Amino acid sequence: MEQQLVVFDLANEHYGVDIAAVESIIKMQAITVVPHAPSFVEGVTNLRGKVLPVIDLRKRFSLPAADHNKDTRIIVVNVGKTTTGMIVDAVTEVLRVPEDTIEPPPPMVTTVDSTFIIGIAKIADKLVILLDLTKVLSLEEQTGLQSFQRA
Repeated sequence: MEQQLVVFDLANEHYGVDIAAVESIIKMQAITVVPHAPSFVEGVTNLRGKVLPVIDLRKRFSLPAADHNKDTRIIVVNVGKTTTGMIVDAVTEVLRVPEDTIEPPPPMVTTVDSTFIIGIAKIADKLVILLDLTKVLSLEEQTGLQSFQRA
């Protein structure tokens, strides 16, 4: 069995998400800041006539901030009933990964705050951290983002 992943970079590390959850990958575009939004929510943007909430994965994962550049992308994903944009440093590739190259995350690196890490894939000369998008945001946070889309 294989998994097909969209692989992206964030703070010099490689992350992967199931391609089935990815709607599109777009270049960085104007984002409107929304007052009183959670700190990791950059704001909203207009994507093909729809309001799309956008989160900064660096902030969500408590990683150091970085300036956006020509490689910065927004990955548009479906999380539960919410379509959300995730800002990443760069999208690098789409891969097919055999199941036997994926290991569960070591117990020492998983905490209550990192339950979204579902595995680590060993690919050639790199490790790819696999994310469960349904756990990157809590149900409460997903519901909050849905309200941005309805507003």
